[in-house]
Amino acid sequence: MAQYQVTIDGEILQQLFVRDDGLARLVEQVVNQILEAQVTEQLKAAPYERTEERQGYRNGHRPRLLKSRVGELNLQVPRVRKGGFSTDLFERYQRSEQALLLAMVEMVVNGVSTRKVRAVVEELCGTEFSRSTVSELCKRLDEIVREWNERDLSERLYPFLVVDAMVIRVRKGGRVRLCSVLVATGINQDGYREVLGLMIGDSESRESWYEFFDWLKGRGLRGVDLVVSDDHKGLVEAVETCFQGATWQRCQTHFIRNILDACPKSLEKEFYQRLRLVFDAPDLETARRLKDDLLQTYAERAPKAVERLEAGFEDAMAVMALPERYRKRLRTTNGVERLNQEIRRRERVIRIFPNEDSALRLLGAVLMEIDENWATGHRYFDMSEYWRWKASTETAESESLDFRLEAV
Repeated sequence: MAQYQVTIDGEILQQLFVRDDGLARLVEQVVNQILEAQVTEQLKAAPYERTEERQGYRNGHRPRLLKSRVGELNLQVPRVRKGGFSTDLFERYQRSEQALLLAMVEMVVNGVSTRKVRAVVEELCGTEFSRSTVSELCKRLDEIVREWNERDLSERLYPFLVVDAMVIRVRKGGRVRLCSVLVATGINQDGYREVLGLMIGDSESRESWYEFFDWLKGRGLRGVDLVVSDDHKGLVEAVETCFQGATWQRCQTHFIRNILDACPKSLEKEFYQRLRLVFDAPDLETARRLKDDLLQTYAERAPKAVERLEAGFEDAMAVMALPERYRKRLRTTNGVERLNQEIRRRERVIRIFPNEDSALRLLGAVLMEIDENWATGHRYFDMSEYWRWKASTETAESESLDFRLEAV
């Protein structure tokens, strides 16, 4: 253990029990002398001393404010040319400071406003942090979120893809604009859910969705067999373009809502009960029979609702081609809707994001945490039955193609 000789100013000793900051001034003087002793030890030479063992030269001091249990210490940290001055004196302080900063960032990610974070820290620690300081701290998440959001996806297949979007407010060019947050979740070959990525676009246009899907495929997304989404025109067109050969499943929750919007209010309750039977049918044949009965019953009393049901029925029942155990969870986008609720809970606190980077930072951090919980939690699906069904389907299709070719 190093030993240092310290000189105490008599005036400071006299004021030790008189001034409120007397102990802080005493500790401050001691620490400054220790710093000077450590730099002399590192350079192997005192100030202005000529010696052959000298390892460098002093270059003045830099002030540093250290908040301690006895109060604020105004320290003069020595500066050294070529290599700098190193000391372990601040190591414990730096660890505590880092823990505090991480806690502040965690509060923001979990939906606490920067104003409230500042108030909590000031109350607990007696330390003042401006709102801009808290925002700057959150920028430390940028690289972490970027690496997660751009990670390679090529190591696994993702048979099931669920996509959705939500609208947020972002300040651009001095004006508040509406932007769309595009989010994709996938169920991989082992049956685990993953948040595959998010992108902030100007709208839910075909071009925005096409860019989003192209970006996912560029990161290695492959093996998509079923895409679940709502009936947004641009989204459906982008799915048909980017995932040729995959089946599109229209979200049944959105579809039922659209049908009921066209149903007379007086018939809404009984119509919904009949409609629910259609979508809860055990097989496609039964669902079609129940649908036809419903169409016949309400053709005159609810013509618009009947028309919507007939037009979108096949797309909303695409999931029926899969084995029964996978249908319930893949017939809607409810899984992504819950993600949106988590995002919305944080977004309500901020209301208007100052820029797209801040939106991507916060929402990405939220989704990254959810993705980690999914990866370490229970499997969403046992995929063994799906892969057997997939293999048998492909074999049947191949045999049918061979038969047709032979006939030709």
